Amino acid sequence: MCGMTSARKPYPSDVSDEEWALVAPYLTLLPEDAGQREHSLREVFNGLRYIVKTGAPWRWMPNDLPPWAAVYQQAQRWLKAGCFEQLAHDLRAVGTVALTLEV
Repeated sequence: MCGMTSARKPYPSDVSDEEWALVAPYLTLLPEDAGQREHSLREVFNGLRYIVKTGAPWRWMPNDLPPWAAVYQQAQRWLKAGCFEQLAHDLRAVGTVALTLEV
């Protein structure tokens, strides 16, 4: 599934298409059409970004985003799999290459 799955009004914390194209490969632990997936990964990631950017408690997740428990559980899977560390590592490597090319 690409983009938002509902007709909800976007939040300022929602991931842009360009950002999603960058992070999606790091967050896809199972195929997007996996049978047990109830919410799109992009919407789950939007929920995580909402919590991170607003500092709101998990249980205060807005009703038009996936349920807080689904977002929390997926975030724990991403953390355990090292998704964010790998993304940060690769971004640092790209930044280093870019800096060396400028010199």
